[in-house]
Amino acid sequence: MPATVHVRELTADDLDAAWELGRFAFGSDPQRPAPAPSPVPGLTRYGAFDDAGRLVGKAVDLHHDQWWSGRAVPAADVAGVAVAPEARGRGVARALLGALLRGARERQAAISALYPTVAAPYRACGWETAGVLRTVDLTTALLPRHRPASHLTVRAGTRADLPAVDALYERVTRHRNGMLTRRGELFDVADRGLPGDAVTLVEADGELVGYATWQRGRGYGADSVLTVDEALAVTAEAARELVGVLGSWASVAPTLRLCPLDGDAVSAQLPLESAREHERDLWMHRPVDVARAVSARGWPAHTRGVVDFGLTDPLADWNSGTWRLAVADGAAELTRVGGEAELRLDVRGFALLYAGVAQARSVAQAGLLHHSPGVDPAALDLLASGGPAQLLDYF
Repeated sequence: MPATVHVRELTADDLDAAWELGRFAFGSDPQRPAPAPSPVPGLTRYGAFDDAGRLVGKAVDLHHDQWWSGRAVPAADVAGVAVAPEARGRGVARALLGALLRGARERQAAISALYPTVAAPYRACGWETAGVLRTVDLTTALLPRHRPASHLTVRAGTRADLPAVDALYERVTRHRNGMLTRRGELFDVADRGLPGDAVTLVEADGELVGYATWQRGRGYGADSVLTVDEALAVTAEAARELVGVLGSWASVAPTLRLCPLDGDAVSAQLPLESAREHERDLWMHRPVDVARAVSARGWPAHTRGVVDFGLTDPLADWNSGTWRLAVADGAAELTRVGGEAELRLDVRGFALLYAGVAQARSVAQAGLLHHSPGVDPAALDLLASGGPAQLLDYF
């Protein structure tokens, strides 16, 4: 492959080649689906071309927003990265992701997440492991049963209930870190149907306090599985009611499959000690624009402090330099300062701290934070305030 790679946004004329590239990379069905419109609202497709004009790589920027402690932060979540086998190891992915970051910054995105098939190429481009989306299997008969609460109503949901379901999802997720807001053009579907096969609702005095969306699957033998796409509640009573309904499937669906949300009301009712891991999807994080990433999110109201640090980001050089982080009263600001700082952070270390994955001493031990002799790296724990991030959506 020639050394020169040209990266630009894909057009409708490029979509067949992009689909073929993705088919080889991900082993998709060779039957070409109906073409998607171009452009698609809420995403930007990028392609890398060799000197002969052949598409040798592609990537998609999904225009998501993520909740970070009560504030919606614009994100450039990455999907569909594929490189032609003849072009691998020649800098195509790096050129693609660099262009994607530049475009994302221009449209005011602050952060980025992705699910890698392999982590090393993304680490080389500044993303770092931030969490795992776990899918677990539970023995349905082990779910706790309880007497239905007389003040709660359990019923099947309809399309008319979907706005209330969306609102409850937001109540559960908005004060966490990393969760998609599920707002924006990618989620605005006029003819939206029920997710999965059905929705079960729990109401208290006409107000939605819990829901589960599920897929029945096939059969009713020993290998039958009830897949719960989502089960969320805002009260312990509603969570117990949902778990009781799911447990009622034990006679025909011996296995319950779901993605637990750490520390939420439903997970607190599940016998997770007996869970068997079905699937795990590693996800990674990085800043698009560090100043925007800090100012756009919410911060713990009780946290305050100031710390200077240097940052190195070879792929997004606008992030490199010496910065002062100031946090107070639930907000923060990152401003450029002169000189050299005694704490020097790699962009991957920034991602670990920002996502609450590790504290500064651990980041230093990983070689992603360097400091002058006698300087305590724990001063940068200020950047790690707010608890760990989590994703519940695969993209």
